[in-house]
Amino acid sequence: MNSSMFLAKFWGWYLIIFFLILSLNPKRIKQIFNDLNDEKFLLTTSFVAIIVGLLNILFHNIWEANWKFIITAIGWISLFIGLLLFVFPKRTIAFLTFINVKLVQLIYMLLFFIGLFLLNMAYGIVLI
Repeated sequence: MNSSMFLAKFWGWYLIIFFLILSLNPKRIKQIFNDLNDEKFLLTTSFVAIIVGLLNILFHNIWEANWKFIITAIGWISLFIGLLLFVFPKRTIAFLTFINVKLVQLIYMLLFFIGLFLLNMAYGIVLI
């Protein structure tokens, strides 16, 4: 299995599971943002985001105008958010909170559909 297929399955399942958890237990969203005020949680979260982003980019840095770009974008976004949380924690948390409050339904529906799309590309359920 090549890295594109593996990462499409990984990110597809991750985004679907993440969507279901936050949909079935919306208190988790508020808990995550409250926990970002804890220095230890913030450092751990930023390091994990940086590591996940770097690994994703090292294994899959494909800039083609197709579904593989989504996987590359996820890696770069993860790396970028992790670096921002590490270097500018207060400003980044404020920005993420603002975006989350204003666009929460749009963001989570987008994550769900991206997850479905990636799983479709990996498993070939619906031919496009």
